[in-house]
Amino acid sequence: MPYEENEALSENENDNEDIKEEVITMAGDTTTVGRLKRSALLHYINTAFSTSLTGAAWKVIGKDVEDLSVELNPSTETIKNILDETSIVDTGYEPSFDIDTYYADPSDGELYTKLKDIAMNRKTGDDCRTLILEVLIDKTTGGYDAWVEEAVIKPTSYGGAQGGVRIPCSVTFCGNRQQGTVTITDKVPAFTPAT
Repeated sequence: MPYEENEALSENENDNEDIKEEVITMAGDTTTVGRLKRSALLHYINTAFSTSLTGAAWKVIGKDVEDLSVELNPSTETIKNILDETSIVDTGYEPSFDIDTYYADPSDGELYTKLKDIAMNRKTGDDCRTLILEVLIDKTTGGYDAWVEEAVIKPTSYGGAQGGVRIPCSVTFCGNRQQGTVTITDKVPAFTPAT
């Protein structure tokens, strides 16, 4: 029995290698990097908390964050008429994500200052609106595909357990999404809108 289990395991390992190899060679060019690591998808917040690209101060999200997924929250409506015909109305997406493990850290500069201000002074509306920049590094050289969009950032609580003051946040995308490219120099992204 143990031999059969090991044999099955070996076959699965070979299958995984075949899949990995297929992922790498499917594109057929030298710009691909293989199966993407999670660090290939970067999310930045404009810590200037404005909706203008001019003067944007990008801060990458990731320190102390073990999991971050943009929930697209697709919205559809099913309508059935009196003829027993069904139609689907696609009403789009309501994307958002949560940063559950943001620790209050004054060395984060404007991001910490703004989140503290929003949470402690119960700010709303435009005081919570900024830009989110998403960059997908799926080739070996830039410019990398990127998207910028307005978003509202709202702390959901503050405090937490032993280990540090936490200010978890909810980030809701607001629209005006714009595609472009990003080049990264000394860890600082520069976004260029598509023409």
